[in-house]
Amino acid sequence: MNEQNKYGSKEIAKAAIKIAITENRNEEKHIQSSFSSMGIRAAAVDFGGEFISSVAKIVERAVVSSKREGVIVDNHAEEGAVAGATREALSQIMQKAIGLNVGGKIGIARYDAHISVAIFFGIGLLHLNEISIGLGHRVV
Repeated sequence: MNEQNKYGSKEIAKAAIKIAITENRNEEKHIQSSFSSMGIRAAAVDFGGEFISSVAKIVERAVVSSKREGVIVDNHAEEGAVAGATREALSQIMQKAIGLNVGGKIGIARYDAHISVAIFFGIGLLHLNEISIGLGHRVV
């Protein structure tokens, strides 16, 4: 990578995964601060519910938290990039999750034109969970 583009899609995908797997808000804020010093903007938000009825809410939460944390600005292109990357991440785990409850955290990271969304899922019933990560990437 050249000096102008320090981080590419691979590094931003890693950043999205790192923030998505944080255990609590304190760890999340610490990682956000660390990323910020590197020029990477990041956001995270929790979600849960029955998979099919939660899809729209998950996409909405990803877009809203991205705007709230300054990862994206309020315009169609950037909102669409986050929504598209979130839908891609959801599609990767859909086969496992249909008809079951899901819960976890959405992690969004951005550097320059690269936006990645990682969704860390617990999928299942009660304490019998499958664990999965879906990952999407877009360029704005």
